[in-house]
Amino acid sequence: MCYSDDARVPLPPISGAAADQGDLVLTSSDGTKVAAYFARAETPTGAGMVVMPDVRGLHHFYKELAQRFAEAGIDAVAIDYFGRTAGLGDRDEGFDYAPHVEKTTPDSIAKDVAAAITYLKSKDGGAVKSVFTVGFCFGGSSSWNQSALQPGLNGAIGFYGRPERSEPFLSKMTAPLLMLIAGADFTPQEAFHAFDEKLTEAKVPHEMHIYEGAPHSFFDRSFDQWRDACDDAWRRILAFVKQHG
Repeated sequence: MCYSDDARVPLPPISGAAADQGDLVLTSSDGTKVAAYFARAETPTGAGMVVMPDVRGLHHFYKELAQRFAEAGIDAVAIDYFGRTAGLGDRDEGFDYAPHVEKTTPDSIAKDVAAAITYLKSKDGGAVKSVFTVGFCFGGSSSWNQSALQPGLNGAIGFYGRPERSEPFLSKMTAPLLMLIAGADFTPQEAFHAFDEKLTEAKVPHEMHIYEGAPHSFFDRSFDQWRDACDDAWRRILAFVKQHG
């Protein structure tokens, strides 16, 4: 997994409040019930964010992240991937996620993201005018893939993604990408540089920033030594949303 139950989301540089927040259930286009968590901004900017978790699915870290986005003026919904195989349930550290990850498909994930986008564009979700995705690890690659899979998406942000999971979608990508890379991640930097070149050749608008020496899952305020990297990542995310919203 990417984040343990002890991980905590870094605070965004823009501090506001969430007007409302809580669990909800979305319905995907194939009828699947999708566990989700929403957070509404007290002072909305008109932007919305779909939060795409790591392999463990929807757990506390991503619920807190949705809250932090709302505090920055971005209405947010964090989703779970496993409604088709694990049903609606708790995703604590005891959840045996591996068999369920293997049964996900890009198509099923895209359907669940689309349900979250529909919610964000509804009155209950904030009636947002622009929508972005942000993902971590398994969700990082899946977020980049939404550039090809979600018509009208404004941008796709990914931490610790694996380029080989996204390269099959490269020719159909249209929404801008923001790639936030841990310099000491499991994936070699060479793979990210090669992906960067392929995106450039395909004329996919994108930004890539490598945090030298940062480990997988550095975006965590319990890692005090990576506080500057966390702050910089937040600034880049908020600037990306402002630029492409």
